Order: sequence, then structure tokens, then C-alpha cells
Amino acid sequence: MTTLVDVPRGLAGVVVTETQIGDVRGEEGFYHYRQYSAIDLAEKKSFEDVWYLMFHGELPTADQRREFAERVAPLRHLTPELADLLPRLAACKPLDGMRTALSFAAAQRGMQPLLDIDEEQRAADVLYACAIVPTILTSLYRLSQGKEPVAPRDDLSYASNYLYMLTGEVPTSEHADAIEKYLISTVDHGFNNSTFTARVIASTGADAGACLVGAIGSLSGPLHGGAPSRALAALEEIGTPDKIDAWVRGRVEAGDRIMGFGHAVYRTDDPRSLMLRDVATSLGGDLVEFAKQVERKVVDILAELKPGRKLYTNVEFYAGVVMEQCGVPRDMFTPTFAASRVVGWSANVLEQARDSKIIRPRARYNGQPAPQPVD
Repeated sequence: MTTLVDVPRGLAGVVVTETQIGDVRGEEGFYHYRQYSAIDLAEKKSFEDVWYLMFHGELPTADQRREFAERVAPLRHLTPELADLLPRLAACKPLDGMRTALSFAAAQRGMQPLLDIDEEQRAADVLYACAIVPTILTSLYRLSQGKEPVAPRDDLSYASNYLYMLTGEVPTSEHADAIEKYLISTVDHGFNNSTFTARVIASTGADAGACLVGAIGSLSGPLHGGAPSRALAALEEIGTPDKIDAWVRGRVEAGDRIMGFGHAVYRTDDPRSLMLRDVATSLGGDLVEFAKQVERKVVDILAELKPGRKLYTNVEFYAGVVMEQCGVPRDMFTPTFAASRVVGWSANVLEQARDSKIIRPRARYNGQPAPQPVD
């Protein structure tokens, strides 16, 4: 007889597997990718370096970095069939259209179940998916605005290429660097909802495309990846410094969530928020200064009204400010998150496939007594 084990709602604090990809230490305000501080990586390495690290377990040499970039570049380009599909998805939000487009791309590539292919083929499949995701997302956005998609350039880095395909202009080094730091800081973050979703699907032996499409669906939820634009909207709703106090107290007393504050894991400052605050400061502007005013005031009021809760800004608060300053449209805030997190999902899919047992928990039934008579 199977023994049922009750766990906290939402699986909070429950360890479901072991991983060598990374970890989040919420009490310390620290997280890492394969033993390297994610913040140190964001400040000192390129996105391609971190992508290589996530897939191979070590940082690349100069030759390995060059070879990796050369391997990725041709994978960014859309096939004619995929390019023909995108205009029909342009009416959808970019992340919604992305689910269909990536599913089509995986089928067109002929991705086979993870259970039936070797490690080399699995790695090739997720590498293709990671390379094509930014091209799909930016193409869908431009089509939705009545503009022609911009093809990727093989000579541009991941972050520069993303902004170039989005805006049609090669970004300044300042903007490319700011977005690259954001992308690196969001590649992975422990067993978050979308990563867990990807691994649950991978545990069935499904193909890599199915795993990543499921993760995208999870990320689309506002409680997971949808907060940067909402946090920015809150700044606009507040409007001026003299309205901060009344606005925040009104939200807290009404029991409303203040987007951009609080985190399921961190009980101190979110290290991603601290780093992005510095990035925002380097970009400058009235929005940045106002955001810092709001942050200080909200933290003080939350400490007063919710003593002991330790609520601080999370990654979404300054992520929205940084992306706004770099010209990323608000409809693309969460898709930009997906453009980085797809690398983390893929690393987890590969790890799950190496030593997989199907993830199959139980639910405790609490409905009407059974069996009931059927008339």
C-alpha cells in the first residue's frame, strides 16, 4: 500500500530532486549558476559565456567561446516555413504566439522524445530552441506593430542582437550591456514554477520542445513572469513623490499585492534587484530616481504595516525600469525574461533526462464520500 505524505501547499520547502545547475539561498540573498555567483557572472561575463556554462558545466576558453558563437549564429535564422507561420500569430501576445511557434519549430525539426535519443541530440535540440526563441519573439512583436521582422545578424552578441531585432537599430553599448546584465541575472533561479514545469514534462520522456512550451505557459502567469510591466504601471499610477505614502497604505490596507515587492524565497534584498538598481542608476533619468524614492518609501511602510515580513524589491521592480530605459516595449518585458530563462530551462531539461524518474505526486481527495449510488 502506498503511504501518502502531506506536504505544504505549493510544495514550499519540499526538496524533489538534486541538481548541479544552481541554488538560491534566500536567507543570505545569494544565488549561483554552477557554483559561480550569478551577479558576478552578470557583471563580468557575456551572455554566451553563461549559456556555455549552463550547458557544459564550465566557463569557456576564448576558443570555446568563439566556436560556440559560430555554432549558435546560423541557428538563429527562421526557416521559410516558420517565417510564413508568424504573421498568422501576430494578433496574439508575443509570449502566447511563442508557444505555438516554438511547438511548430520543434515539430519541423523533428525533435524526438528525450527518452529515445542520446545526450548529443538532446543538447543539439535545446541549443536550437534557445537560439531561435529571441528571433521568434522579436518577429512576432514587430509583426503585431505592422512592421517587418528584422533578421538576426551573425556578428552581434545575444543581447545586442535581441535589441537589434526588436528595434531595427544596433543598440548603444550602454543599452546592450544593461540588457545583457538583466538577461544573465534571469537565466536560472532554483526550482521556480516554470523550471519545475519543464522538468516534470521532461520526466515523462517527452521531446525538448514540449518541455520548453510548457515552461513558457507557466512563465506567462502574472505571479511568475508577468510583473515587470505591472511594477512599472504602479510607478505611473503613483505619479509623484507626494502620493507615494497614500497609494502604498491604501494598497496594503486593502490587502492588494504590490507588484515588484516580496519574494517566495528571499527574506532579505533580492540580489538581482540590487544589481539592476545599479544598472538603472548608470542609465540615469527621472524614472530611475522616482523608482528609488518609491522603493525606499514602500519598504519603510511595509516594515511598519507588516512587521516581521521582511518585504523588499524583487527582480521585477528594477527590471521594468531598466528595460523601459533601454527602449524595450512593455509588451516585451516578460518575453525578454523568457529569452534568457529558456537557457536555464534547457539546462534543467538536459539534467532531468540524464537520470529521470517520472514525477508523479498524489492528491488527497476531500470531496463527497465515494462511491455514491448512480441513479
